[in-house]
Amino acid sequence: MGLSLSAWFCGRADDSLPSSSSVFSCLAVPIPSRLAVILASSPVPSEDRRSHWSSVHHSPHFFLSACKQEVTRSPVELSSDGVRAEMGVMSGLHIWEVLWSPDLRGSHAVIGISTQNCPLQSSGYNVLIGGDVQSWGWELKTNQLWHAGQSLRQYPGKRKSSYSGVAKTPLNIPRHILLVLDADAGTLGFIVDGSFLGVAFSDLPHGVELFPAVSSVRGKASIRLRYLNGATCDPPGLMALCRLSIRQVLGQERWKETDKLPLPPRLQHYLISGH
Repeated sequence: MGLSLSAWFCGRADDSLPSSSSVFSCLAVPIPSRLAVILASSPVPSEDRRSHWSSVHHSPHFFLSACKQEVTRSPVELSSDGVRAEMGVMSGLHIWEVLWSPDLRGSHAVIGISTQNCPLQSSGYNVLIGGDVQSWGWELKTNQLWHAGQSLRQYPGKRKSSYSGVAKTPLNIPRHILLVLDADAGTLGFIVDGSFLGVAFSDLPHGVELFPAVSSVRGKASIRLRYLNGATCDPPGLMALCRLSIRQVLGQERWKETDKLPLPPRLQHYLISGH
């Protein structure tokens, strides 16, 4: 079952909040402690350059906002268009938030990562991120994973239907998606509706700069990027692990009541810091 992990989930739109009735909670996998600690930490300032789309590496049919955190695709026909982030990573575990309304996706709406050499525009309607060996993408409408121009499998894994065994209808992916890139382990995964859906891609190249990237064929598609936080390959600190364990024991409804615990005020503040 997925954990109610992220401190910044609280106070966001409803589609960001974990829910026991969500189909994604039934598909979640256990979260590694390293990832859980990052999710329980405060996000970096939104002005961080890692939250910017590249003003250079994007299709000419994508236009950047003044803050460079949002791109909008022009209503151009018979074109597939992509954009990657301004800054990539070569090591560490990192989390980005992508906001993309389901009403502004259409077909071939893809989120993933790419190297510097991934093409960002092509003729016709097709999967661009994941369409070559330099990119790995999750097509949101069909839930298919793409790499090297091939559809690899459905993500997340198989789920049961009460009527016909294995469900075949793609999941409706909400507006809020977290992209989880572990450049040290060479893996890419996603968090949806507060639930970690596991590793989507493994064996990503080491020593190569990897960038969050998206591609779209939908006119007026608007996609927002924000870098949330990251960590080096070092194991989490003992204090951070203890804080995470205490929060999990208290539960999300009670951990704000740490002032009732028989602890010095400084420790009480530490337990809620990062919210």
